[in-house]
Amino acid sequence: MRVTIKERTTGTVLATTDDPNQVLAFEGNWYFAPAAVNQDVLKVTANTYTCGYKGTCNWVNFDDGAHATPQVAWVYPSPKPGYEQIAGRYGFYAGDRLTTVEERA
Repeated sequence: MRVTIKERTTGTVLATTDDPNQVLAFEGNWYFAPAAVNQDVLKVTANTYTCGYKGTCNWVNFDDGAHATPQVAWVYPSPKPGYEQIAGRYGFYAGDRLTTVEERA
């Protein structure tokens, strides 16, 4: 199964893979390995969010030079124990959101 996440306004692919080692469905979200992510348009920011059980993540913004959308994804560089499987992966909300669209094939 291929999972693709696109930026809603432009339709730009943010992450895509059909390799089960590159994507993880976890707690209702998708976590993509960096190799499956379009890092040309995704910028990890210094803005953080702290989850009481996963730890602190950095927000990721979309910026293609012509359009910018804040907080389309997040990354936990060093999650708390029990959540190591998401370390360094780009997290995206599953389904259609205000900033992203999920496609499965």
